[in-house]
Amino acid sequence: MRERRQVCLDVAQAEGRLTSLVGAVFDRYGPVWAGRAGDCPGLEGQYRIGSITKTMTAVLVMQARDAGLLHLDDRVGQHLGAHVGYAEASLRELLSHTSGMQSEPVGPWWERSRGSDFAALAAANDGTGRVARPGEMYHYSNLGFGLLGEVLCRVTGRPWRTLVHDVLLTPLGMTQTSYLPRPHAQPGWSVDHFTGVRTLEPLTNTGAMAPAGQLWSTVGDLVLWGQFLAGGRPDLLDPSTLHEMTLPVTDSYGLGLRLATNAGGVLVGHNGTMPGFMAGVFVDPGSGIGAVVLTNATTGVDTERLVVDLIDGDFIDEVPEPWVPTSEVPSEVAGLPGLWFWGNSAVEVRWHNDGLDLRALAAPGGRSRFVLREGRLVGVDGYHRGETLHVHRCPDGTVGHLEVATFVHTRTPYDPEVAVPGGHPARRG
Repeated sequence: MRERRQVCLDVAQAEGRLTSLVGAVFDRYGPVWAGRAGDCPGLEGQYRIGSITKTMTAVLVMQARDAGLLHLDDRVGQHLGAHVGYAEASLRELLSHTSGMQSEPVGPWWERSRGSDFAALAAANDGTGRVARPGEMYHYSNLGFGLLGEVLCRVTGRPWRTLVHDVLLTPLGMTQTSYLPRPHAQPGWSVDHFTGVRTLEPLTNTGAMAPAGQLWSTVGDLVLWGQFLAGGRPDLLDPSTLHEMTLPVTDSYGLGLRLATNAGGVLVGHNGTMPGFMAGVFVDPGSGIGAVVLTNATTGVDTERLVVDLIDGDFIDEVPEPWVPTSEVPSEVAGLPGLWFWGNSAVEVRWHNDGLDLRALAAPGGRSRFVLREGRLVGVDGYHRGETLHVHRCPDGTVGHLEVATFVHTRTPYDPEVAVPGGHPARRG
């Protein structure tokens, strides 16, 4: 039987249509297994790690707390000024995504847009986007970590970019982790849902939003970070402080750390997404056993689930053939890929690995649900809970596109007549 962990990567690459996928399992002493799938030149390639960056921002906040530079119950306004939006939110609420603030900053989708400085970010987000009262519910907020990054800048007198490099990356020996991609970093790809043709995704400097998802890293460096999260460097973060970060504030989140479960108990870490990339790193704080995965695709795999599978998943008997990107759709197939209906049942037609697939769309999947409240479509379940779905109509009354929290949905992918579409809520990290 093939090596179980390699099979996990092979299946994920084939079913998720991932250009490349790398992964590793580690313990307190270092990597115990590493593998790759797809068009991957090696295990040393850099990938964007998205919201794994948040775990580093959170550690910097906790270090500042331990140094007496701030308190977790401080209000944002104490550090950034009473005029700043969400000035009443506490740092603890920002770390745990319980402040009730909106999920994304106002304006174009920040992950696809060149970032501004903090002054511009603060001016655009005045607090009117609040979706819940403080502490009322868990509502993931990228904006909150943009604010945390500026708080760190104010209390330390150092830019977040410099702080994360000097205080965390250098002492940990994470020499292959950087703010911007280095030469030969992996390109970010988006795959056309129906044809399998790839499109390069933008690689943006997110500016003031960098503390939420800017960094690039490698499998080897994220193994070092996973060991840190398991308590491997008490000289950098007091063990009691690290333990405090792992205590659940909500069912699935502590202070800057996601909480996942596997057969052995609770794993801590984070997943991450940016246009063209997905990543995940989780570790069992008790045993020190964890795993890392990195891929260059906008969607296609549940990185948290894949990490758990690498650690303790079941054997897989049948492995599909590897996915190969489409270079050109044959003329005989032109016009076929897309959405079709069989009676009232929706079917998608995909050109996949030189064959035509028909797939029913009735399978279970993640969703965001909206209901009408006083004339507004308000999210009541899923990633967009509490957000408003805005319907943009054309002059003739037909619907042009939909927008919720900067996620733009159009009739066709990447419609040039409207703003660039947003991400996939079920995959946001």
